[in-house]
Amino acid sequence: MPPADVETASNSLPQGSCYRIQVLVVGRHKRWRDEVSAQVRMLGYQVTACDRGVDAMTVLALGLPVDVMVVDSALQGGLCCAQLAVEARALRPALRIILASDPVDAIGPEASARVPDVLLVPRDQLQNGMVATTMREALANRAA
Repeated sequence: MPPADVETASNSLPQGSCYRIQVLVVGRHKRWRDEVSAQVRMLGYQVTACDRGVDAMTVLALGLPVDVMVVDSALQGGLCCAQLAVEARALRPALRIILASDPVDAIGPEASARVPDVLLVPRDQLQNGMVATTMREALANRAA
């Protein structure tokens, strides 16, 4: 479907419909991405999944609709998890960001200062069916 058709179709949906929510799932491990994406789809949200931070930034830079970005702390490379959160927030100030991390993986102080409202959740919480609670929390706190 061309981008104009997607926009037209989504504009016909009632306000607050879950089908307007777009989630970007970014993680290095395919199994993790697939699990989280499947849970997000079961909630009725649309999902785009990427395995690299550069690909996620491309999605954001192209202007594709994204309401929530879920990033796995295991993401590596030039745009690792914390750096991706900072860059994504610079590009999209209202973007809600969920960082799935292990207890030992903390977002650094610089990134924490630049993205103070990032939701930090235990990585295994997203794998054990807690996506619905996390998504509701992220969406409830999003900027108007």
